[in-house]
Order: sequence, then C-alpha cells, then structure tokens
Amino acid sequence: MTNNDDYLRELYGLPVFGFPGADRTGELPDPASVAWRISVDSYGADEEWEEAFARFTASVDTTGVRALIVGSWSEAYESASDPIVSALVAARDRLPGLRALFIGDMISQDCEISWITQGALTPLLDAFPGLEEFGARGGAGLVFPAVRHERLRSLTIETGGLDAEVVRGIGASDLPALESLDLWLGTDEYGANTNVSDLEPILAGSRLPRLRHLALRNSDIQDEIATALSGAPVVARLESLDLSMGTLGDEGAEALLAGQSLTHLKRLDLHHHYVGEETRARLLSTLGAAGVEVDLSEVEEPEEWDDEEHRYVAVAE
Repeated sequence: MTNNDDYLRELYGLPVFGFPGADRTGELPDPASVAWRISVDSYGADEEWEEAFARFTASVDTTGVRALIVGSWSEAYESASDPIVSALVAARDRLPGLRALFIGDMISQDCEISWITQGALTPLLDAFPGLEEFGARGGAGLVFPAVRHERLRSLTIETGGLDAEVVRGIGASDLPALESLDLWLGTDEYGANTNVSDLEPILAGSRLPRLRHLALRNSDIQDEIATALSGAPVVARLESLDLSMGTLGDEGAEALLAGQSLTHLKRLDLHHHYVGEETRARLLSTLGAAGVEVDLSEVEEPEEWDDEEHRYVAVAE
C-alpha cells in the first residue's frame, strides 16, 4: 500500500472483515479466519469506538482473534487514540492470540493522514508481547519512546510528517526479531523534522539483527537518506530496500550507484521519484542486470516557480 486512498485489505495474511455496526445483523466469520476491522464514523458518530469494541468482545470469541485493525474513531482529526489504546490494553487477557495490530486505518474521506491524531502507542507493545506485526497511520501527537519487544517482526508507521523524536525512539528500541521496518517520514510542511543523524541507529542496524526489509520513504530528504544508505552497515543484510514515494533525484540515485554494492538485493523500490533518464538507465543496467528488481515507475517532473525547483512527496496532507 503506497497511499492512503484505500483501506487495508489484509493483515497477518488474513482478509479484512469489517465488524458490523450496531444496526446490522448477520453471521460472523470464525474469529481466527479474518483480520477484524472495528471502525466508527469520524464525523458525528452515533457510537464511540470503545462502544463498538465492547460489542465486538461481547459477540466474538476473542481468544481466537489473531489480527485486529482499528479504523476510524470519532473526530480523529482532533481526538487522540489514547482511549482506544487504553481499551485494547484493558482487554489484553481476552486477546491471548493477537499477533497483528494496526491503528488508524483511515482514508482521506475519513481523515487526512496528517490530521489523524495519535498518542502513545508503545503501551500496546508492552501489553501484547506476542505481537508479530504492528502498524499505525498518522503522525500528529504520536509518541514512541524506546521499547524492547522480543517477537515483533514487522513495524510500519505511515505519516505525511513524522517527528524526529519518534524516529529516535524506534532507533533506540531493541527489536531482535524485527524483519521489516517501514517508515513514511513525510515533509516538513506537515511536521517532518528528521535529519539523517536521527536515522543513524537504524542505519547501523546493531539493534536490528534480523532486519531484511527497510523502507525509509515518502521523504523530502530522500537524496540525503540515499547518500547515507550508500555506506550504511545495515544494507549488507537487506533483501529489499525501499526509498519510494519521496523526492529522490539524480544526487541520491548516483550515491547509491557509487556506494556499496546493492547487487545482493532482491528488490530496490524507487517509485515516485525525480531521477533523470540517464541515471535511470544506469540503475537498470547495473542492478537490473544483476537480477535486482528495480521499480522506477512514476517518474515525476519538478515544478519551477520563484526561480526554484520544487519536488513533492507522494503522501503529505
């Protein structure tokens, strides 16, 4: 998923099933067979999310639930996810099999990605030590201090602007089982303030011994990130690298070509970029010929005004 124009269709390899509203009836699927999505109207909801969750726990054998998706909550554009986090933490003993959790599965009609108000999410990782996949959409108010989690394999944070404090918290976390890290860093117009120095613990990889997929994307400092990755220790152990959705241009692409070898990668995703034709050809001839799948789709053209060149990330507001 590379934008917020569609809801999640699966989680933990399970198809998504929307838990019905209070006014609907029908047979429910086996608890373990689907990823349950619980959502209410963002605008003028007749029911609060916590009430919908209470109906869910009363009507579903939650001991079998393996994947859970939090969709919209009432007034998500100004109300933080803290009450939802508290409700989930309180229900932890009723969800012993929970292995995947996503907070904030909303599309723009529900709430623009940079308007989604989150809060402290790490209590969920503390409450569910068996989690293997965890994700969230929306960076406003997001708090993520350093944590240790023994089983988490996948961590995804999707934003139009991610605060550097969150990046530093993730970088300082001990996640020995993590195989996939996907961060949408965003643009400074919507709160992004990460510098390459904030990414150094991730690029070093010492706390991420099993990392195989790294995505640092949707960033307006994509050239700087690519340059830093050209010599980063973590790259040697990766199977795929994702620098898509951002403002990558010739500078960053040429740094990747001039840096450490990337021919061991299975996939290099650069889609939505500003790389010129000649450099694109070099990437394909150097890496494509070595068997690396290189995605150079969605070639963007910079806009010029006030005698300056302007590039844009794929997802901002």
